[in-house]
Amino acid sequence: MARRWAKALVRKFEAMQDSRWLRPFAKYIAHPSLWSLNRRSVALAVAAGMIGGLIPGPFQMLTAGLIAMAARCNFPIALVVTLYSNPLTIVPLYLVAYKLGSVVSPAHAGQALTAPPDFDWLRLWDSTVALAHWARNLGTPLFVGVPLLALILAVIGYAVTRLGWSLHLRLEWRARKQARRRRELSRTETR
Repeated sequence: MARRWAKALVRKFEAMQDSRWLRPFAKYIAHPSLWSLNRRSVALAVAAGMIGGLIPGPFQMLTAGLIAMAARCNFPIALVVTLYSNPLTIVPLYLVAYKLGSVVSPAHAGQALTAPPDFDWLRLWDSTVALAHWARNLGTPLFVGVPLLALILAVIGYAVTRLGWSLHLRLEWRARKQARRRRELSRTETR
């Protein structure tokens, strides 16, 4: 099913290349390796998406896309994987990153963790500045923990994808082998 979905996405992209918005970037994102579905490409794309997912703000998919282009791995999968960090998961992820940063940089571990400011969509600029000031005040543990957590999640995502892909292939080969044996047995029984 995933392969069918990815192939449909590639066909959509090929149709979208004629768009005037994508035309300037077409030579960069039309490279065949950015759309290939193999174990290496997908595993690297998951890692790229994991790294990009912890980037704050609207730069998540941009970062994942740039990493995917640099690593020549599957572009759409890298973009989709960034969605693991969303409004429901970002606070727990950043809390884990803060705790991880506190463990790695114990000199700054004594800082008190304060609640984030309320975000007022009517005062977007003021709310963004207040959020940035709050994040800056969290200091070293957060700014050390976020990249470290991104790296850990990327390694785990890469390993799980590679292992899952290998397991899927082994199960597929075993099923084919059993089907082949059943066919051979039915042929010998009919003779």
